[in-house]
Amino acid sequence: MVAVDTIKSRSTSTVRKPAPRYRVLLHNDDFNSMEYVVESLMKVVPSLSMPQAVNVMMQAHVSEVGVVIVCAQEHAEFYCEGLKGKGLTSSIEPEE
Repeated sequence: MVAVDTIKSRSTSTVRKPAPRYRVLLHNDDFNSMEYVVESLMKVVPSLSMPQAVNVMMQAHVSEVGVVIVCAQEHAEFYCEGLKGKGLTSSIEPEE
């Protein structure tokens, strides 16, 4: 009899790491009307409903900064630039 050696294959599973997420922030300003801010939020971030846009605007108005959306970095940069293009003050930061 001939012994048969088996070759054990290594487990090559790949663990996917989730992409880092970023917060798009809206900063309060004294230049734009509340209506304009809500309208701009809904145009730049189409997934925001009117009540959500109002909440973001009010959060920024009361706390000086509001979280618009949390998403992947590329999208966060896109939304941030869109808000800046509307004359709003916006920035992004990594979600912790």
